[in-house]
Amino acid sequence: MREPSKDEIIIPEEMALIPLRDMIIFPNLVVPLFVGRERSIAALEAAMKEEHIVALVTQKMAEVQDPEPEDLYRLGTSAIIMQELKIPDGTAKALVEGLSRIEIVEFVQTEPYFRVKIKVVPEDEQTDIETEALMRNLVMQFERAATLGKPIPQEVLLATANIEEPGRLADFIAFHLNLKIDEKQQIIEAVNARDRLEKVSVFLNRELEILEIGSKIQSRVRDQLTKTQKEYFLREQLKAIQQELGIHDEQAAEMDELKAKIKAAKMPKEVNEKALKELDRLAKMPPSAAEASVIRTYLDWLIGLPWQKKSRQKFDIKAAEQILDEDHYGLEQVKKRVLEYLAVHQLTKKIRGPILCFVGPPGTGKTSIGKSIARALGRKFIRISLGGVHDEAEIRGHRRTYVGAMPGRIIQAINQAGTKNPVFMLDEIDKVGTDFRGDPTAALLEVLDPEQNFAFSDHYLEVPFDLSDVVFITTANLLETIPPALRDRMEVIPYSGYTEEEKVQIAVKYLIPKQVKAHGLTNKHMLIDEKALRKIIREYTREAGVRDLERKIASICRQVARKVVEGEKKRLKITEKNIHDWLGPSKFRYGLAEEADEVGVATGLAWTETGGDVLSVETTVLPGKGNLLLTGSLGEVMRESAQAAVSYVRSRATIFGIDEEFHSKSDIHIHVPSGAIPKDGPSAGITMATALASTLTKRPVKREVAMTGEITLRGRVLPIGGVKEKVLAAHRAGIKAVILPEENKKDLEVVPKEVKEELKFFFVNHMDQVIDLALKPAAKIRRKVPALSV
Repeated sequence: MREPSKDEIIIPEEMALIPLRDMIIFPNLVVPLFVGRERSIAALEAAMKEEHIVALVTQKMAEVQDPEPEDLYRLGTSAIIMQELKIPDGTAKALVEGLSRIEIVEFVQTEPYFRVKIKVVPEDEQTDIETEALMRNLVMQFERAATLGKPIPQEVLLATANIEEPGRLADFIAFHLNLKIDEKQQIIEAVNARDRLEKVSVFLNRELEILEIGSKIQSRVRDQLTKTQKEYFLREQLKAIQQELGIHDEQAAEMDELKAKIKAAKMPKEVNEKALKELDRLAKMPPSAAEASVIRTYLDWLIGLPWQKKSRQKFDIKAAEQILDEDHYGLEQVKKRVLEYLAVHQLTKKIRGPILCFVGPPGTGKTSIGKSIARALGRKFIRISLGGVHDEAEIRGHRRTYVGAMPGRIIQAINQAGTKNPVFMLDEIDKVGTDFRGDPTAALLEVLDPEQNFAFSDHYLEVPFDLSDVVFITTANLLETIPPALRDRMEVIPYSGYTEEEKVQIAVKYLIPKQVKAHGLTNKHMLIDEKALRKIIREYTREAGVRDLERKIASICRQVARKVVEGEKKRLKITEKNIHDWLGPSKFRYGLAEEADEVGVATGLAWTETGGDVLSVETTVLPGKGNLLLTGSLGEVMRESAQAAVSYVRSRATIFGIDEEFHSKSDIHIHVPSGAIPKDGPSAGITMATALASTLTKRPVKREVAMTGEITLRGRVLPIGGVKEKVLAAHRAGIKAVILPEENKKDLEVVPKEVKEELKFFFVNHMDQVIDLALKPAAKIRRKVPALSV
């Protein structure tokens, strides 16, 4: 008896339903079906007892174990059960063939299995030119997918080419695509054949894109693998050749070692690429080649630099203050600014602020306070001296084309420190020179500019190095010699000289213990009392700092050490009375600038690179023709101040009671002692005018008064600089009163309190006031002429 053909099968209106998970059965396709759930097995048994026809509908959520009607799609497929096989574990396997699309009209029953009323969904199989084009395009796409690597059997491709019905072609190709369940359900629900073809074409096109990308990736991987294998084989062959020739197993080991070091150095990407490129060049060179040593040295520098190494920082402002107080006595304004700097650093966690520039006389603690900043931050301290540097290559290095080329001092110091965030002190920046070899200060612009130094370029390295984490501090004795562009990048913190009291405290707390220890002594061997210290400060040293004072203490320690070695048992005491036995006769006279009130001699105050100083201005009038003679190694500005002083005195001749024609009948000689020392600046103007007025009026100048200020032709007194240093110098010299310009009154705020208490200050704005304060009446004092011994 023959089986009925598919066209002869009558699909009943009511049948059993098997819900499907993770699969969809398309019409006209024969598919194996595994049935395991109780409802599904019951539905399969019921269908086998009837016409062998069952409804197959997919459930919306695959994870639902016992679906209800609302969990199922409404469109599915009717199928004929061709075979059934019972499996011992209670499940069943069936071979089914899809018949047609159906739509569920009503659920007749849900237990013990689903039974539904359905209606067959008719399919439109009419073809036109556009449908034919869609079919051909779909077949071509399917074949393209097979060529790109999609696993499609050859018989499937042949079957595709022989299908003439558009709807059946769409179903057949959709079945063989890796589509999601909801996408296959869209194909089931697309009743119109053209719509179905378009949907399948869209899905197939997406699949083609994925396959093409995968093919490109595979091709790239294959090419890379081929290249790697080729390089591997070539390197192995090279090794074999080198072994046969007895060439350098050691060199190969060295190359491997260098490569490991480059990797361990954790360089930035571009630097790492440069290092590997140079290493590759080195590997291809014979060891005896001249350039091989150059490349090896270059790689050693790259490997040795701290590209990622940083010192672990401390952020404790109280501890920093304590460290600064421990290391330095006085310098309150400097400490205050440094602590502000560290406080900002603690809040921002980065140094992008101004570069600090400590400017002041030698021996005032500029370098040592840099060490204290490093200790407070927990960073390493490095220092380079720029004094006398003329060559730009000292900063930036030489290019590798030169024999013996090396990196510049900046990179060398960073390499020596071993971290990329040290405290870096550039000492004596005001003494950098310029000549035909370039301008080193121009190279320093990039180093000290926070907006540029994150990519500092050394000529030797030829790769950028990040200096933005470095704390740069510069020192100078004079600000005027620093180029304006470089000075603009720095915040100047002025250092003034120490007072006598500060020097005594520094000597007691720091210098004496340091020198006693350095000379192998203890406090049992020697004692320097305070009065002896003060005498050393007053009569054996004249400086703003304490460097010469330390040398004098060291000289005493050396002499004590000799006596101890010679057998001295008792403790040696250095006092005010016996200090000359240790240091010889005093070098300076301490006390008043002049021993008596003198006519024609005025005491002025000067500001030098070693701090403030006291100078005498002497004048005398000689018979002559109105010549002005200036001596004492005076600069141009000081000479002009002398001429202005003469013009002022001439304009006041009537008031002073002197001959109005004195300038044409006499020669005026103005002399400033210590003629070997160059002097310049306008601040001695009122001193020269006072000395000249004293000479012409025969009125003595008060010996306890010192003065400073610039004079104009009209007699106005203009402000000057270095007030603190000049006042300290006056205090050291035993002056009792100081005359200052009115506009400099505000500058006394930085003068130590104990100094202000011992001095009397007069503020003036006109030269007439200076004359009244500085000169005594002529009749009250007679000059004592010392008797000449014959």
